[in-house]
Amino acid sequence: MASVLGVAFALLAGAFAWTLAEYGLHRVVFHELSHAALGAKEHRRHHAEPDYFAPAWQKALAALAASALLLPGSAFIGGWVFGATFTAGFVATYLAYEVLHRRCHTHPPRGAYGRWRRRNHFAHHFADPHRGHGVTTPLWDHVFGTPLRVERVRVPRALAMRWLTDAEGRVRAPFAADYELVGKG
Repeated sequence: MASVLGVAFALLAGAFAWTLAEYGLHRVVFHELSHAALGAKEHRRHHAEPDYFAPAWQKALAALAASALLLPGSAFIGGWVFGATFTAGFVATYLAYEVLHRRCHTHPPRGAYGRWRRRNHFAHHFADPHRGHGVTTPLWDHVFGTPLRVERVRVPRALAMRWLTDAEGRVRAPFAADYELVGKG
């Protein structure tokens, strides 16, 4: 029987592994490889239409594929309990990432982390898509030299998130220090 500490370690290791996979997928697969890379078309569309997200069935299929790939290898390395728990931590963190990413686009920030996450993610969208690949953590951007430091994100009016603007189309006061609208609306 596995120890509670061992299960906790495997869950955390899976979650940590997802953060590296998130960075690698976002930077290498979606931004640096061929436009034919799996998921690249969806990602390009998301950059062009920030309200667009790949359908849920594609995300579920990705979670199943990740499980099918991770479980045998991690079970071989650490046994079936470790493998299943590591895979569960990875997939659960991937699914949490999907929720957090969507909320960046659909809901205003709450707290310092939400503020950072949105500012970093929208700077990636609107200032420099070759930097700031970590949506949930800046760790790997710092490790691999791609952090994105933008004090104020310049958001094209036509692509402004609904939570960002008021009824007159201006940046809401709580977000004015972090965002400005540019272009015609």
